[in-house]
Order: sequence, then structure tokens, then C-alpha cells
Amino acid sequence: MPPQPQVIYQPVQSEEGSSGSDRLDPGPYLRVMQTIEERYPAEERGDLLIFLSGAAEIGIVAEAARTLAALTKRWVVLPLHSGLSASEQDKVFDVAPPGVRKCIVATNIAETSVTIDGVRFVIDSGKVKEMSFDPKAKMQRLQEFWISRASAEQRAGRAGRTGPGVCYRLYAESDYQAFAPYPVPEMQRVALDALVLQMKSMGLGDPRTFPFIEPPPLASVETAIRYLQDQGALDSSENLTTVGKLLADLPVDVVIGKILILGSTFDLVEPVLTLAAALSLQSPFLRQAGLECATARKPLESDQGDPFTLLNAFEEWLQVKSVRGGHSRKWCRRRALQEQRLYEMVNLRQQFKMLLKDHQLLREEGGSSKDSYRRQQRHRERQELQKVKRQHEEQDGRRRKVLRLEEEEEGSSEEEGSHRSGTHPRVVDIQDVKFKLRHNVEELHAAAVSQQLSPRCFQLLKLLVCCGLYPQLAVPDEFNSRRKDSEQIFHTQNKQGVVLHPTSVFSSNPGLLHVEEECHRETLGLRSEQSHHHQVLAFVSLLETNKPYLLNCVRVPALQYLLLSARSLDTSADCGRVVVDGWLELVLADPAVGVQILSNVMRLRDSWEQVLTDQLKLTEQHGGADDEEEQRRIRHLRESLCQRLMDFLEAEVPYSIRQLTGLERQNLFVGPQLVTDMPLLEVLSVGSECQPHPLKGGLAVNEYLTYNCLAGQDLYSGCLRTFWTCPTCDLRLPLTPLERWQHETGCRAKAEEGEQAASASILGSRPSVPRGLQQPFHCDHCQQDFLFTPTQILRHKWQHR
Repeated sequence: MPPQPQVIYQPVQSEEGSSGSDRLDPGPYLRVMQTIEERYPAEERGDLLIFLSGAAEIGIVAEAARTLAALTKRWVVLPLHSGLSASEQDKVFDVAPPGVRKCIVATNIAETSVTIDGVRFVIDSGKVKEMSFDPKAKMQRLQEFWISRASAEQRAGRAGRTGPGVCYRLYAESDYQAFAPYPVPEMQRVALDALVLQMKSMGLGDPRTFPFIEPPPLASVETAIRYLQDQGALDSSENLTTVGKLLADLPVDVVIGKILILGSTFDLVEPVLTLAAALSLQSPFLRQAGLECATARKPLESDQGDPFTLLNAFEEWLQVKSVRGGHSRKWCRRRALQEQRLYEMVNLRQQFKMLLKDHQLLREEGGSSKDSYRRQQRHRERQELQKVKRQHEEQDGRRRKVLRLEEEEEGSSEEEGSHRSGTHPRVVDIQDVKFKLRHNVEELHAAAVSQQLSPRCFQLLKLLVCCGLYPQLAVPDEFNSRRKDSEQIFHTQNKQGVVLHPTSVFSSNPGLLHVEEECHRETLGLRSEQSHHHQVLAFVSLLETNKPYLLNCVRVPALQYLLLSARSLDTSADCGRVVVDGWLELVLADPAVGVQILSNVMRLRDSWEQVLTDQLKLTEQHGGADDEEEQRRIRHLRESLCQRLMDFLEAEVPYSIRQLTGLERQNLFVGPQLVTDMPLLEVLSVGSECQPHPLKGGLAVNEYLTYNCLAGQDLYSGCLRTFWTCPTCDLRLPLTPLERWQHETGCRAKAEEGEQAASASILGSRPSVPRGLQQPFHCDHCQQDFLFTPTQILRHKWQHR
């Protein structure tokens, strides 16, 4: 049993410094280092481990400690935190020269995750930064807390594990007694989306009433359920959907899983695999980049968003790797990139690819006889690499690395023999060797196809990523164009006043998010002007440190993205005004265009769901006799949908967008109405399956669209019909928007049935069974019974007027 370390309390009188600023004062840490120098001879071995709360604090103390080390020549200062590369972290295990001590400045990563031999002294700041979750704002917070008593004992135990040690605590003993006994359980401070999804898939009942040993906050459970419903994993009854069952089987985050599913469904697997891997890991870009690094990094930046900048960096790195003799390490250093993160992206990408294959979302491609030469060549290369790896491991096992007293911050450590003799042996990049052993660089480079995508395919890829991220979106503040670049403000549905993270491509170029061209200068009584250039940001996560930051953002056209992804669309009687998810208002310059756009949206969303559902059903039934025929049918539907999606995204429609105020949200809907009180509802519901919405009022057209339910309008204006000519059957009638949608649905169904029957012979598939559009109808005027479609019912009624 290791001896108990000596504990010395040295409370800091003014922890924030005498100037009153928030900057950490490194003085107390330097005084302890000087005390160690005075009390303990340099010949006595024993290194120092300092526990701080975060990377910023580590930088401050390490910088001051290096200044002291330069004067005394008694210390080698080494930082240790998760943001460092693997090679920089490994330096803490190297040996200091005789008469010199290591000063390791670390976060709580050194508390339990890493054991460093030779540590005799510990300085405990008593602080830790932990991630907590705000269910109301759907936001993570990285905040500084006092540690628990258990953590304090764990830190003290790092001192003198093999001999007598000393722990200096920079807080009072009374503070220690006031600490919580144990840290807060992780379940009570993280998002519960994945947990709730797994509980649903295992049939464990309602997560709200599950007997947890350490129950999470009920608000976090409710937020997780709503989020899974927004993502389409749970239906309105909180049961798993087809997508939800597959997401539960994929051991990844819900957003990443949905992006992978969409990418495989729409045949954009390779770039989606890279994006999913990049978004699952810490960014490889270092923030401490100088002007030269920023200039070299500039060609990698994408004006579409941060995930595509990561995609560019990854594919450019693969390009360097594929060139024989390419120096990827030098390339990464020049652009301030952590190559270790890129290696992790490759490995994670391969794991995602295997997951898709295991779940039949990605088919195996059979090899050909033409590849035999390549396989032989690959086998010879692997043999050579295995030989290099064995030689490196044998040599590395015999060598003892010794840290250099000068320039230790540059990361140079030499072997004892080579340093003394002045010779430098050939350095083997063992990470590169392992990478080439595990992966085929040529195949990886061939899969990096994003730069070869057509503009339309790239727009589809961006749409798939953003649909996977929904409802994580932010809208720019209306006055951003008048603010400085560093003062740009954005708003989410549940959090106001968030800002872009400094690492975002939009942070250095916010003009990409401003409205470039106003189509109509008049504001129509609104604060936001009419334009077809409005954009919103889809983001991966919302993190609050000293400010709430948006991380990994993608810009996307506001109107098209919101209408295609929203869970709730509420319209006025003329469809010139649409409210999205109860917090964003879209006002179109031409209400007639709004009717047509909503008609297109309903058609696109129905086709989207059909393609996704059919593809997932085919995945479940993989191996059937009609597999190839069904694949051809789904491919035909997908290509047709993609073409219509691209046309919709490229449409230029002038509109305004603004965020509703709290008072406007409270008085947004007309409320429940009776048919007898509103003749409008009786007129519009004739021959329709639409029913009055029980809460909002108006008519529920489908699960996401409610027609004519917004307050502050003439509710009877929906009775006013305008003449309209059907582009399919050339019928010209005065119709309300709802009647027009019903007519278009009937005509479109007949046209699609004809197209399916015509394409059945081409695709070699059986024509699908027509949907039952006709329904019994009794006419009170002519006292006859008919079997009519909704359009035929309207036409027949119109004849009696």
C-alpha cells in the first residue's frame, strides 16, 4: 500500500489577482515551485504535477513556469490536456535530465486517466471544468466548479506513489470540508437522447417513471423525448418509428446516425462518412495558428460552413498521403492541424462504413480479376511496412528518451546516445506506418469525391447534413449587417443572443450570412426586408463557456430549409404568411406563390418519406427475390425526388423572415373553433379529410401543416376563391388554397399512376396498386349517389351553384 502523502494547505488570498481581472494569477504556483527548489536538493528525484481546471489556465501557468525555468535551469515544463496531440501528451512519460525536474501542468486528465511515474509533488487548485446540460435551452455548459472530496483525495494520491510525497492545496481546510463528498453523476448533467432511445428500443417502458438508481432531472427526459420526436425517431405516441429502430441499432449519436442513414439512402455515402467522422471528433484545427498558418489554411476553408472545411482538410490530407514520399506531418504543421485527429477520423470513418454494411445500408462491392495485380502489390507493401514497424518497436524498446532542457516547448526529445554523439538517426513516422498498414491509401483517396461533386449534388449533400441537424438552427439578428464582425448575434428557438465560435469560418467572414440583394425595399410593416437571399445556420452543438457559442455551422437558404424540415407549419388564409415551429414568421411577397410553394413542399416531403421508408423496408427484407426490381424502383423515385429538390432549392422567391416576440407567440393562433360558429370550416372541409385543429383552430391538412389558424387576420377571407388553371388537367376553377391542394393531389396521383404504369415496363417492375382516392358521395341536390374523388365532388357541387 503506497504511503499517504503529506498535505499542506496554502489558501490563495486573492485567486483572481490583485488587479481584479478574471485572469488566473500564476504567482501561488511559482511560489510553490520555488519552495520545492529551496527545500529539496536537485539530486533528489521527484517531479511536480499541477492540477488546473482547463487549457486556458494551463497556458497561463505554463508560460510563467517556463520563465522561472529559464532562470533556474531546474525545470522542464510540460502541458497535458486533451487538446494536445498524442506525441505532445507522450512527452510527460519521458525522463528529465539529471538535476532537473519535470513540471507537468494538467487538467483532471491526470487524475484517473493517466498515471505518471516519478511524481513526488502535487499542487491542487481545487477547481475542475465539467460539462453540464441545460434542458431548457438544449445547450451544454462548460463551467468551473469546486472539486469533490473524493477528487481531492485522488489528486493527492498522485503524489509519491512509490515514496513519500507532498500535496500543496491552494485552498483552506474549511473549504475542503465544505466540498461535496462525490462528483455529480454523469446522468444528471448530460443530454439523455441516446439513453431514452435505447430504453425505447429495449421496451423498458416510460423513461419518466423508470426506477433509476440516480434519477436524472425530469426536464432532461422530456427534452430528450421531444428531440427524438423532432428527429423522427419517435412518433406522436412516443413509439419508435422505422428510422428510430435503425438509429437505436447504430451505436452513434442520434444526429450522426441520421446523417449516415440519409447519406446511404441518397447515394452520397463517401462524403457523408467523412463528415460524420469529422463531426464526431474534436476539430483538428489548432486555435494558436499564426498569420502564416492562417494564410496556408485559407484554401481549405469552405464558404458553405465548418463541416465542409473539415471535409476539404481531410481530403487534401489524403491527397498528400497518396503521393509517394508526401510529408503529411510537415503539411499539417504548416496549417496548424493536429494530424492525430485526422488519423482518428480515418479510423472512425472505417468503423461507420462497417456499421452501414452490417445493417445492409451499404452493399459490398465485389472485386474483379483486374485487381489481382493491385492486391499482390498491396501485399508486398504491407510486408515492407510490417518490417519497418517491427524494427521501430525493437529500437524504441531499447531506447530511453531524455527531455532537453532548452526548447522543450518545441517538442524535441532525443535519445541519450544520439544526443551525446551529435548524430540524428532517421526518424520513422510510426503513425504513418500504422495508417498505411490498416488502410488502403489509394482507395481512401478515390473515395474523397466531394471536390468532384456537381454543384447540384453538393447542394443535396448540404441539405442532407442540415436535415440531420434539424431542429438545431439559428437565425441571424436583424441588425447584424450594422454590427462589427466580432459582434454578430444569432438566436435559436430556446436561446437568445448566441455568437459564432472563433474557430468558425463565418466568424472571420460574417458577410457570407448577410442579405446580399433586396428584391423589395418596402418592409410591409415588418422589420425584415423582402429578399430571396435570407439564410439560417444549422449547427452541431451549442456550448456555453464565457459566452454561448455555435459550433460547426452550415448556412442554408432559409425558406426552403425551414419548409422542408419544420415539424409544424401554420398558415394564414391566403398562405402569404407561414409560421415555422411557432417561432419564425415567413411573409411572402406574393400569396399566390405561397400556395404553390406549400403544394410543392407537401409533395416533396411525401416523396422524401416514401423513398426513406421504402429503402429502410428493403434493408430489413434484404435478400428477397424481388430485391433488384425494388432497388430499381426506389432508385427511379430517388432520382426524381433529387431533381425536384434541386429545382426547389434554386427557386428565387422574395420573402421576409423574422423571429416572433414572446407576446406574439402567446397570441399566435385563433384557438379552437366549432364548425357551426365558422361557416368557413364547413365550406373548406367538404370532400376533404381535413379536420379542425383542436388547439390552434383552422384545418389540420396533415401532421405538420395547419391551414388558416393564425390570429390577426380576416378568417373569412378563406372563402374567397381565385381562378386557377390546373397545369395537369387544364381545368380552370375559382378555388381556395385548400381546394387547390386537394385538386392537385388528385391530378398528381392520376399522373403518377400513369407514369408508374409506363415505367413498369422500362424498369421491369410491377405497377404499384393505385391509392383509394374515390369515396362515396351523396348529392342532396340531385339525390344521387356517386363514387367521386375530392376534386370531382367540388366540381359536381359547383355545377349546382
